[in-house]
Amino acid sequence: MQTIDQALEKLSRSSFRSRFHLSREDITYINNKGMDTIERHARDFIRDRLAPRIIPNDGRQTPMRGHPVFKAQHACACCCRGCLNKWYRVPMNTDLSEVQQDKIVRLLMEWIKRQYNI
Repeated sequence: MQTIDQALEKLSRSSFRSRFHLSREDITYINNKGMDTIERHARDFIRDRLAPRIIPNDGRQTPMRGHPVFKAQHACACCCRGCLNKWYRVPMNTDLSEVQQDKIVRLLMEWIKRQYNI
């Protein structure tokens, strides 16, 4: 099992994944809401949009912009079950456990924190 640092290093070598960055609007949003709120949003998004066994619009459920967590999901290959399977070997057609959801949220939040502190 890879660490967050190893996952972020591997993702940084992907031309697609490495093109995502927080915008000035994302930074302002984080400043206004606070990191704790962003993490709550991440937990909600993962629980509601990624964790269910069956996702009718899988592959299209995560917008490319509009929230810092959405950008983090694309940057970290946690945007759909197909990407989770390809990058992290998370099985398709199974509910994500709370442990799996927590690992995803921790990865997303680390990406956001690193982007925020650039």
